[in-house]
Amino acid sequence: MHSVSWLIGQVELDVAGPERHPGCVCGVFGVWGHSEAAKLTYLGLHGLQHRGQESAGIVAMDESGRSARHLGEGLVADVFSPAEMSRLVGGQAIGHVRYSTTGGSGLQNAQPLTVETLRGSLSLAHNGNLVNAHTIRADLEHQGSIFQAHTDTEVLVHLLARSRAPRMEDRLREALAQVQGAYTLILMHSGGLVGVRDPSGFRPLVLGRLGDAYVLASETSALALIEATFVREIEAGEIISIGAHGLTSERLVHEPDAVARACVFELVYFARPDSQIFERSVYESRYEMGRQLAREATPDADIVIPVPDSGLAAALGFSEESGLPFRHGLIRSHYVGRTFIEPEQSIRHFGVRLKLSAVRAVLENRRIVVIDDSVVRGTTSRKIVGLLRSAGAREVHMRISSPPTRFPCFYGIDTPTTRELIASSNSVDEIRDFITADSLAYLSTKGLHHSVGDGDVGCSGTANPDQTRFCDACFTGAYSSGADTIRQRLEVLQTEAPRGRTHGPKT
Repeated sequence: MHSVSWLIGQVELDVAGPERHPGCVCGVFGVWGHSEAAKLTYLGLHGLQHRGQESAGIVAMDESGRSARHLGEGLVADVFSPAEMSRLVGGQAIGHVRYSTTGGSGLQNAQPLTVETLRGSLSLAHNGNLVNAHTIRADLEHQGSIFQAHTDTEVLVHLLARSRAPRMEDRLREALAQVQGAYTLILMHSGGLVGVRDPSGFRPLVLGRLGDAYVLASETSALALIEATFVREIEAGEIISIGAHGLTSERLVHEPDAVARACVFELVYFARPDSQIFERSVYESRYEMGRQLAREATPDADIVIPVPDSGLAAALGFSEESGLPFRHGLIRSHYVGRTFIEPEQSIRHFGVRLKLSAVRAVLENRRIVVIDDSVVRGTTSRKIVGLLRSAGAREVHMRISSPPTRFPCFYGIDTPTTRELIASSNSVDEIRDFITADSLAYLSTKGLHHSVGDGDVGCSGTANPDQTRFCDACFTGAYSSGADTIRQRLEVLQTEAPRGRTHGPKT
């Protein structure tokens, strides 16, 4: 158990690598059967920008099977110029926005990946993380395969290329039977688009229609932007094929008994509030998390404020259930770029102050309940508490609309190692002392599952992975897909020293 004094010393790490929320998983988008497929994909990626800001890419294919692609580092609006878009012609296209979890950042790891095979051009966009990718890659390299990037998605491309099955769907089955972990895929070839969700359904994928065209997307927010009609979600373990033959659906058969286990953190933080995924409204789910949190841990206070923007819906729910007035006590700047010039030590808590400003008229001499969705290392929460006190808050009570994050994710979320997660080795009281709040409380695991319609998860408050529809491994350590591989990786991570910058586990 680390002492609070040790934790205070770790704040200095924040100068080199400021804490942030767990990094978003990637976003995938595809269009088949539209003359402006690439332009619609460009717009769709805008609707998924929250899922990845490191790189973006689009590949378009014409009727002859010829493909054109453009990739770049940065935001969608910065990567694609009118000149670049004019090259991306054809009736089908796929796109990707990336936040690195495996392989790191850099243009060489940008997607979609495109390769030329004996059967023609093949492009692949992947959202998720393969927990055994490093083992498969080592085996392939020993057999003579050459890799150009460091992403686990390239492993899938090699496995697909090695398959001799005549149908793309069967080649996918062969390739995916060898991998463990999370994968939502959109694949484009001369025969059309193919969408796949892993048997656990960790990451979302939805189907839409725009006239006679079909659309695949990570979230419904991307469908709404192009005015496509939501049809349904792709099911866990489903292969959906779209082409001149129309739309067909098949099942992955290598894990016929797999239980669907969607990532609950998609509803806590990742997905856009206006999306509907896993048959639930993201906004309503977060609102209910706030209500449940108020039932469990309402302090004596005067007002409720959110940490914008991720704590907004939960704070509204908390306010309704507790009867405490809702106020905007923190204002977020929407003009903060990805980089900025930081003064040496002349302005304390510079990074937080650049993004958030406190409203003294709301906070002064009041007892504040501040709602956020999660605490990772605790350094940002500590700065927010300090910011509120400097604006005159008399008491600051921190409430978190999810359970303590104690374990790293291996299914496509950029979370720190176990040693860097403050809740992995410190009690709630110790974390409260570190962030200097008057009180701190988290939503219980049982309360979280109740909030997302998962019913009763048992008196212990810990979800049994065989009894819940949602994966909560980052809270409970109850890994499902590739659990043995993950346990081995965790043993390695326990021996590694904490790093100055918070990166996700490399698998």
